[in-house]
Amino acid sequence: MKRQVQPLVFDGNIYNTIRRNIKRYRQEKGLTAAELAEMIGRSHDFMRQIESEKVGYNFSLDTFYRISVALDISMDKLAEQAKKSEK
Repeated sequence: MKRQVQPLVFDGNIYNTIRRNIKRYRQEKGLTAAELAEMIGRSHDFMRQIESEKVGYNFSLDTFYRISVALDISMDKLAEQAKKSEK
C-alpha cells in the first residue's frame, strides 16, 4: 500500500511573521529596540528596519539566532504564525 504524502504548507510571509514575533516578544520582555540591538551587537537603526514591515529589511540566520538567544525564545517560536485569535 502506497502512503499518501500530504502537501506542505509554507508561510508566504515568513519575514513578516518573524518581524511581528520579534517585536511582540521584545515588548513582552520590556526591552526597547535599542536595548535589543545592543544585546545582539547591531545598530538601533538596523533593529528598527528588521521590525518594520514597510522597510521589509531581510536579515541573516546569524541575526535571527542572536535575537532568539537575547529574547530567550526558540527560533521556531519566532517563526510561528499567530493563531487567528491572536491577530
